[in-house]
Amino acid sequence: MTSTVPALGTRTAEGSALQAVLLDMDGTLVDTEGFWWDVEVEVFAGLGHTLDDSWRHVVVGGPMTRSAGFLIEATGANIALAELTLLLNSGFEARIAQALPLMPGAARLLAELAEYEIPTALVSASHRRIIDRVLTSLGPQHFALSVAGDEVTRTKPYPDPYLLAAAGLGVDPTRCAVVEDTATGVAAAEAAGCHVVAVPSV
Repeated sequence: MTSTVPALGTRTAEGSALQAVLLDMDGTLVDTEGFWWDVEVEVFAGLGHTLDDSWRHVVVGGPMTRSAGFLIEATGANIALAELTLLLNSGFEARIAQALPLMPGAARLLAELAEYEIPTALVSASHRRIIDRVLTSLGPQHFALSVAGDEVTRTKPYPDPYLLAAAGLGVDPTRCAVVEDTATGVAAAEAAGCHVVAVPSV
């Protein structure tokens, strides 16, 4: 990811000034999308099931309820969604406690946003317990607020997380730039009326 952050007051294509930048987490700031799949593979192996690698594109980048629900249905595993969610979050926490690699350019982007004093929010489908753990490494000072997937009735691909973030910052969502790496996240940001910068996960 490369970045040249515009100062506040920079005009969008429609002529409105940029008010805030809203950032996705997994696959955008931290290189953790693969961690989620690895944990899912391990958890289901413990349940006696092998995950098909073709399912990876279905579950990576999506909300926990969708991903976990799909895997339960696909494997026929005898486990409740709530129990599986706890296992997956615990496994993920254990992995990021060992290493939390940043995506290329993430540190520079956060530094430039701070330099230009652009209000910034972290908006993720991950649960609050995960976001808080990641924030200790990213630096909570970089974000005016954060929105977790378990804090909204509808998470991505619905617009709710981005609308909540914009409201929390006191800005117009149509004057926010969003950085996202998945189709699910892009759909959420577009539905909220934000200007989307889609970056590929590497």
